[in-house]
Amino acid sequence: MMKKHTYVLGLNTYDHDVSACLLRDGAIAFAIAKERITRAKHASGFYKEVIDYCLEAEGITLDDIDLVVRNCYILPVPEMEERLVYFDAPGFLPDFERGDAAKHPLYRSRSDKVVTISHHLAHAYSAFAVSPFEQGVVMIVDGVGSYASDVMEAYPPGDTATPLARESESYYKFNGTRLECLKKVWMEPDRGFLSDEFYNMPGLGALYSRASTYIFGDWNKCGELMGLAPYGRRDQVRPLLELSDGKLHVPPWTAEFREPYVADAGSNWERSPSMRHWEDLAWRTQDDTESVLLARARWLRETTGAKNLCMAGGVALNCVANGRVAREAGFDNVWIQPAAGDDGIAIGCAYYGWLEILERRRSFVMEHSYVGKRYDSQDIDSALRKVLVRIQVEARRSDNVCRDTARLLADQRVIGWFQDRSEFGPRALGNRSLLADPRKPEMKDILNSRVKHRQAFRPFAPIVLAERMKDVFEGDEDSPFMLIAKPVRPEWRDRIPAIVHVDGTARVQTVREATNPMLYRLLKEFEALTGVPVLINTSFNIKGEPIVETPGDAVSCFLTTGIDHLVMHDMMVSKTAMHRVVAPLVTVYADVRTLVASTAQPA
Repeated sequence: MMKKHTYVLGLNTYDHDVSACLLRDGAIAFAIAKERITRAKHASGFYKEVIDYCLEAEGITLDDIDLVVRNCYILPVPEMEERLVYFDAPGFLPDFERGDAAKHPLYRSRSDKVVTISHHLAHAYSAFAVSPFEQGVVMIVDGVGSYASDVMEAYPPGDTATPLARESESYYKFNGTRLECLKKVWMEPDRGFLSDEFYNMPGLGALYSRASTYIFGDWNKCGELMGLAPYGRRDQVRPLLELSDGKLHVPPWTAEFREPYVADAGSNWERSPSMRHWEDLAWRTQDDTESVLLARARWLRETTGAKNLCMAGGVALNCVANGRVAREAGFDNVWIQPAAGDDGIAIGCAYYGWLEILERRRSFVMEHSYVGKRYDSQDIDSALRKVLVRIQVEARRSDNVCRDTARLLADQRVIGWFQDRSEFGPRALGNRSLLADPRKPEMKDILNSRVKHRQAFRPFAPIVLAERMKDVFEGDEDSPFMLIAKPVRPEWRDRIPAIVHVDGTARVQTVREATNPMLYRLLKEFEALTGVPVLINTSFNIKGEPIVETPGDAVSCFLTTGIDHLVMHDMMVSKTAMHRVVAPLVTVYADVRTLVASTAQPA
């Protein structure tokens, strides 16, 4: 029997944000990050779960896959897997996954249907290959990419580096399926120990991670750093990045940055005497980053004359810098991969396979990121029928769920909104979201204290009807993936204060009926009630956890936080009086179980 479809599987493997993307005839069928399945933030390790998720969602087996393309930025995947056979590296392959890895047909595969590509090349394909542009340029900036010795694409001979230098920035132009590298910026290895070597590497993304670690104790808190930056004072800290004649210089990190490590502040972090210093450093880091990115983007436009810019790499998640690039760099259009970080590597790997290896045409545009699998009414009913859930909730079906939800929102209720397929990437874009009314400033504090349990300085993002975007926010550029910050128009700042950051901006998501009809209808219903075409949209999770994926995840988050109502498809769920009795008992039981598990000795 003739095979019906051509399937390509892309994988980001072993280090943070393990993910998979399955292409069906050149279009994204499904994509998922491992953290959504295992519930471990930025999950690393083996990739069995993400492969199984995509195959099961499509109803196929690994035998149906025509090509597998992988990346691991640490080492090429074959070399990485050879080392993991004899090297104990639990951060990349924990003991409990070794058995599954050893039995998996892709582990240490020698098949010619299994290919490995380098890091920035994968990022570049994730950007241009699914963009709406036939021609343009690509900007890739992240923390650290492949070793120079492992880079696959040709690059200008003047951009020389030693074999152990790492990718930091890469710039390309494209025409159809053809991609050409215009410039590589490398980070030469620095002396250090463990991760300190990375933090001292002279790169834009590495510097941002270094500042994130200094302030928050975590290299991956770059979003928090961006949110803190507007509280800082201008020019209180010396420049941390210097660009001259196209050459980037990163001055050494010295003992002047010697404030107490963030962990010393404990639960009083926001009242630490170091806070003023941290705010000033955040301002400097963000301002330097914006200046360098804007200069690079202008160089790229002036060098090529291109009208269209595509962006990916972890630094492309910096929506404040993106806003400046979109408004000031001179491009007609800017498109940013919604999974710009390393989870999006899976998309780039898949499209490298489709375009470069299988030599197929570009035919798919990523107009939205709703590429998780669907959960039907039976899945929702099953999550609600569990004994400890059933006695804590009451559920009813609505014949007009958008109207009923809009009324609850206008009545200042916090809504857990679970619809259709999950978003791929770090942003909740209206299918796994917490929604709230932006008209009162205290809603920001309500969300932070009752649900998100995160720092009070962090802003919440708005969703807005696409046709009303220019009425409420400044700038013409579209922002469907919540990746561009825009100034809120002065006349609207007092009408929607809960989404206005201290600098007068907001990280906007524009909503169209064609790509998310349910969310669009909800916004229309809310506008009809209030005159405001905007809602607060934040990710459906609590601090430190991934965004919910399944109905069970959504119910669990609903019952353990101050979310007022949960809406799953057309099912509206509320807490009963018994919830106040049962919830503390469940929490105590879970805490005891966790304590016992953590202290149990192996037999």
